[in-house]
Amino acid sequence: MKTKTNILRGVRIGLACIFLAGITLLFMGIGADWWGWMADIQFLPSTLRVIGSATLLNIGILAGLVGLTLIFGRIYCSVICPLGVFQDVIIWLRRQYGLIADRISVGKKSSGDKGRQHLRENPILKKAVKHFEFSPEHKIARYGFLILTVAAMIIGMQVFVALIAPYSSYGRIVRGVVGITDGSPLPLVATGLAMLLVITACSLLAGRVWCNTICPVGTVLGLLSRFSLLKVSIDEDKCTGCGRCVRGCKASCIDGINHTIDYSRCVNCFDCIGRCSGSAITYGIRRGRGNAKVREEKPGEGVSRRQFLSTGAVIAAGTLAAGPARAAGQGGFAGIIDKQIPERSARILPPGALNASHLQDKCTSCQLCIAACPNDVLRPSTDLAHFLQPEAGYEKGYCRPECVKCSEVCPTGAILPVTVEQKTLVKIGTARVDLDKCLNGCGNCARHCPTGAIRMVKVEGYSHPMPVVVEDVCIGCGACEYLCPVRPLSAIKVDGVSNQTTD
Repeated sequence: MKTKTNILRGVRIGLACIFLAGITLLFMGIGADWWGWMADIQFLPSTLRVIGSATLLNIGILAGLVGLTLIFGRIYCSVICPLGVFQDVIIWLRRQYGLIADRISVGKKSSGDKGRQHLRENPILKKAVKHFEFSPEHKIARYGFLILTVAAMIIGMQVFVALIAPYSSYGRIVRGVVGITDGSPLPLVATGLAMLLVITACSLLAGRVWCNTICPVGTVLGLLSRFSLLKVSIDEDKCTGCGRCVRGCKASCIDGINHTIDYSRCVNCFDCIGRCSGSAITYGIRRGRGNAKVREEKPGEGVSRRQFLSTGAVIAAGTLAAGPARAAGQGGFAGIIDKQIPERSARILPPGALNASHLQDKCTSCQLCIAACPNDVLRPSTDLAHFLQPEAGYEKGYCRPECVKCSEVCPTGAILPVTVEQKTLVKIGTARVDLDKCLNGCGNCARHCPTGAIRMVKVEGYSHPMPVVVEDVCIGCGACEYLCPVRPLSAIKVDGVSNQTTD
């Protein structure tokens, strides 16, 4: 039984490490072709996709996540959700520190009991070695945040949804840490680091309290997990009342006195099974009613292990199914003076975003499209009305006609899929020329325009042919603005359009 439990827990940890590593790399802009599917199976983005476009694929993914929960319980929160796995890492580090510090206190022989007592009274050490304990469900806070999230989605307050959405929150943490070195906007760095501090503090002090009190995904999956087929259960006849499972439960959902488990908060980490010295805790198919009444798995039967391993094999195989990442180069003039961001009459949205209203309703500001952009075109908006949502800028690159990365990785449908063939037809902006800044019609913008929208013509008052934009042909890719040699503000800039068209 013990070996079987170790395998079950080991598979969960292995899969969790794969997901955490893959999604972290995604937010760092690495391996979208390898791990991009991990973003597609996140619960809240999947829900938003179904609301916006109920295709068979979108419905199938969401139904798969619901089915996974109804069979295995909240395994999603311990394997697939990056923020949940990240909290497990913090909790594990806390435990390791506590064990090391406890050994130091025990081995403090030179000062005897006084030295040990001194270390035990250290406030940092006390927090580190502090055990978890059972606590009742915070229903008002838990369901209050869920109601607020649903209301925010209905009325279009996507900023609130983005702030507590687990997948997007983890994305901002990664982008915030990365942004310290790559010059990301201060609001993104500050928001990401603030979220990192909050999640770390919650994990250190109260385990999975964020998941079981604030996170709307945790609340929804918690409701479903009450009816799951496979559950962790306590055999009262075998239980010795040692309390090790209660002290080690990071979800604080095990009531050792009444031998019950709050399945709505249990994240199926299987730590309690490993800590039980009397094999009183098992994971199997429930029998009858009540939290503690489940069928114990018989030796050699291995039903739950086989099902869990087969699910893990499918997930792991998906990692190897995608093709290798395709590198994208970028050309242009070497900058002597950094280009400045010009004032635009309208912000430029990623191709496939349709319009500001569509992006506002669907985007959770997860930063994945920004991380995936190989040309450094997308950046987080600092405008409070569209806080941290993506917008385009051409100071570091331009939107290449052959690149559709942002539409491929968007998990919520805020940026709709765009093919390479469609890309040259999607109008995201219109170029405008300031002839007074133009360097005697150098023609660089016309030579590099992918649609031929810029023509060099004779203009009254100028001795050389000057660039003129054919607005109906211009798609707003920004090649002209980026490659214009005039600095710090280009002689040609792109203004966004209110509605993207394919005319």
